[in-house]
Amino acid sequence: MIEIVIRNSGECPIYEQIVRQIKAQIIQGTLLPDQALPSIRNLAKDLRISVITTKRAYDELEKEGFIYSIPAKGFFVSPQNTQLIQEENLKKIENLLAEAAALGRQCGLTPEELTEMLRLEEEIQ
Repeated sequence: MIEIVIRNSGECPIYEQIVRQIKAQIIQGTLLPDQALPSIRNLAKDLRISVITTKRAYDELEKEGFIYSIPAKGFFVSPQNTQLIQEENLKKIENLLAEAAALGRQCGLTPEELTEMLRLEEEIQ
């Protein structure tokens, strides 16, 4: 079962929210390889959004290799290459660290202080 929560507040477009949430569920193993996804129309109906928005999200996911389509059958979760998933996660980490470093510089923090903050965060988790 696919679970998607749409937030109308914020700057993230709806199709991007769908893409992010489906990717996350695939990476986490909630959605399994070759598992059928809801049809474009059914997902649009369930989320109360435009069919065009849902199609755009599915097209993006297919382009990135997370899902595939079979004509007259629908969309399915692609068997994932673990290296692809690892690269996706490393890219996210790099982007978040770059943001943290920039914010740290704005606040006058040293790299050592940022490193210590990361260590403390890891201990809390």
